[in-house]
Amino acid sequence: MNVITKSIQLPDGRTITIETGKVAKQADGSVVLRMNNTVLLATVCAAKDAVPGTDFMPLQVDYREQYAAAGRFPGGFTKREGKASDNEILTSRLVDRVLRPLFPSNYHAEVYVNVMLLSADGVDQPDALAGFAASAALACSDIPFECPISEVRVARVNGEFVIDPTFEQMKEADMDIMVGASAENIMMVEGEMKEVSEQDMIGALKAAMAAIKPMCELQTALSKELGTDVKREYNHEVNDEELREQMNKELYQPSYDVTKQALEKHARAEAFEKILADFKEQYATAHADLTEDELEEKYAMMDRYYHDVERDAMRRCILDEGIRLDGRKTDEIRPIWCEVSPLPMPHGSSIFTRGETQSLTTCTLGTKLDEKLVDDVLDKSYQRFLLHYNFPPFCTGEAKAQRGVGRREIGHGHLAWRGLKGQIPEDFPYTVRLVSQILESNGSSSMATVCAGTLALMDAGVPMKKPVSGIAMGLIKNPGEDKYAVLSDILGDEDHLGDMDFKTTGTKDGLTATQMDIKCDGLSFEILEKALMQAKAGREHILKCITDTIAEPRAELKPHVPRIVAFEIPKEFIGAVIGPGGKIIQQMQEDTGATITIDEEDGVGKIQVSGPDKNSIDAAIAKIRAIVAIPEIGEVYEGTVRSIMPYGCFVEFMPGKDGLLHISEIDWKRLETVEEAGIKEGDKIKVKLLEIDPKTGKFKLSHRVLIDKPEGYVERPARRDRSERRPRPERGERRQHNDHRERPQRNDEFHEPNNEPKDFSDALDKMDF
Repeated sequence: MNVITKSIQLPDGRTITIETGKVAKQADGSVVLRMNNTVLLATVCAAKDAVPGTDFMPLQVDYREQYAAAGRFPGGFTKREGKASDNEILTSRLVDRVLRPLFPSNYHAEVYVNVMLLSADGVDQPDALAGFAASAALACSDIPFECPISEVRVARVNGEFVIDPTFEQMKEADMDIMVGASAENIMMVEGEMKEVSEQDMIGALKAAMAAIKPMCELQTALSKELGTDVKREYNHEVNDEELREQMNKELYQPSYDVTKQALEKHARAEAFEKILADFKEQYATAHADLTEDELEEKYAMMDRYYHDVERDAMRRCILDEGIRLDGRKTDEIRPIWCEVSPLPMPHGSSIFTRGETQSLTTCTLGTKLDEKLVDDVLDKSYQRFLLHYNFPPFCTGEAKAQRGVGRREIGHGHLAWRGLKGQIPEDFPYTVRLVSQILESNGSSSMATVCAGTLALMDAGVPMKKPVSGIAMGLIKNPGEDKYAVLSDILGDEDHLGDMDFKTTGTKDGLTATQMDIKCDGLSFEILEKALMQAKAGREHILKCITDTIAEPRAELKPHVPRIVAFEIPKEFIGAVIGPGGKIIQQMQEDTGATITIDEEDGVGKIQVSGPDKNSIDAAIAKIRAIVAIPEIGEVYEGTVRSIMPYGCFVEFMPGKDGLLHISEIDWKRLETVEEAGIKEGDKIKVKLLEIDPKTGKFKLSHRVLIDKPEGYVERPARRDRSERRPRPERGERRQHNDHRERPQRNDEFHEPNNEPKDFSDALDKMDF
């Protein structure tokens, strides 16, 4: 067993170890990556040959977390790992986006990269290590791959950049960026920030590059030691260079002319398709000697070659004449129109249209019961702000069925969610859900979702801290040329045929989220800074369109929005509000029609009361306030008679608090029985709290003090206090133990034979609380 181990240190001294040759040896490449108690296994396998007819890179990256890694059982009925979680899908996408551009363009064999979390102590974040592990597995294989890469997370904590921060450090961070790069070039960026400047973001990228370079050098050394720096041979494409040259010569100018016409999306696509169709027809006529199979093979080559012709024509038109596919200047934003409340019943709704991209977004406000439970291996929490992004086929004019949510929808929705979530106030009591339906798409529907989401949130009356806008930027830069063009608000074709897709979201004061994919080599920080500043100008233009439509969040929620009131109570009253088995809180909900939720956070009880109208909410709040209120001597309460006793009755004068209304305190006149006063169980009666026993906490109530005293009423003399005892005899005068005197028989009834009631303390002694 040839086990090779290599290590590298992070700037803070933590060590990352790569080991190969010990496990999963039948894979084309495999490594075990370890940092402290976090362990990942990465494997890669590639088919020997490509599937006939494949003209793309069939790469599949899967990142999965085992619950056993954290010593947990999976949830659900089966108690085993199921479909990938959103977090696993997002991590898989981060790795995929860095690896995919580095496979040879003519390599079409199926490649499967699997990264598995085997151990995690909840200190270090494993997703930041997945890209490093995946690339190291490729470095240990003979699969063709241009150069090693790595990924790191960069956070800014107390003004300092931290590489691969721990979960604890992330709590204090104002920037969270994942960066994927080779030793020389940035390939991918994704993250969120708390309104940071463009210069701060560039600083984070520089810190990431400094950390990534040694990781790539380690992989290069590992590959040489294993002998896998010599890659396998392959031949996945059959080419006809003469045909390629003919197409470049004959089709370039017609394609260039179409590019300059500034046609709309479908008209432009049809014009490009007609050029290729006419060429195929002419070619078939000129080569009548070819068989049908041979002609189909030539047609497949033409499709590949024509893509390159289109790409070159579009890029040269922009670089040489500054003319884009739709006729705009490089920094020009497409026409925008916005509308709020296009739908009557959603709590908030909007339409945002920018050129041929359109989002219809709705906002729904719910209670704490609508929160989303996140139950991942290392994260069990609740989300109060949800954003879902849908991309139906009709938005691009495709005739096909709409299936379930794919990785793309999850990734685009997550980016928009990151851009907006920081502007939802933490004390806003509602759970918020945005749903973006993309109705048209021709470039950056995720950024349209951010803009439409801002409009819908403000339309719903969510008190956003600041409105957010987003924009997608592109880049055209040919290898070996100094000339380049940064494009604002890119079209779908400009993304597909260009060198960069760089999305940023932000408020007027700074960036809130970003996502960048680079398809070219040698992106300098000078170009990156120009793209960021041009994006800032574009975002400000779009933000003005948003605020011209609705300047600020609506002051009032719409009439059909459920109302929520949130407040806090002392921790010790939580149990009293809930009651045994939830009896009290359930009864309050049944009586009032309101929904009540209560949680303990930061040493206090946080309550939310929601209901269909103000009356139900007020009634529920009154009941809760009564439970948590402290009884005050001298206060008058309206209570309910709970039970009748020979010596009086027990009255619930506050929820969960009963006191004795003694028979002598019911009325000024003397009563033989409680029933003489017409009192029965369930009656409402006003009482005044006279006394709280300091030892037992029992309550003495009175009703008679609330009614007028009869004229000529004479108060009976008070009985001697039981605490007043006769003088104790001297010790010598005490009777002997055998001096048994006859004692009066004890009266087991509460009253003396003359029906004179005992004093209040006697009554309290008989109370059974």
